[in-house]
Amino acid sequence: MPDPTSAEKRILTAVRQVLTRVARDTAVPRGTRHPLSDSTIEDMKVCLSLISAREHELNGIEGSASKAKPYFIDERKYEDKVTVKLEDTDLFKKR
Repeated sequence: MPDPTSAEKRILTAVRQVLTRVARDTAVPRGTRHPLSDSTIEDMKVCLSLISAREHELNGIEGSASKAKPYFIDERKYEDKVTVKLEDTDLFKKR
């Protein structure tokens, strides 16, 4: 039997993608009246927020933290960072 959380994740992903596509496809230049009403735009924001919260809950249930986070292209990975012990430097020694 298929995992019900897997099906729910697929549904949430599909709905999120459709809502964001609608937002992109209906985007207008600043100062121009948007074809969607203000209440519809607010409803879309609420839906996307609910989807995000549920995806976060599902990741917590599975015990896997979401690794989908924004990052800069030139951002260094954690493994690349250098740790310096202050005890080994002249800065730490008392004068």
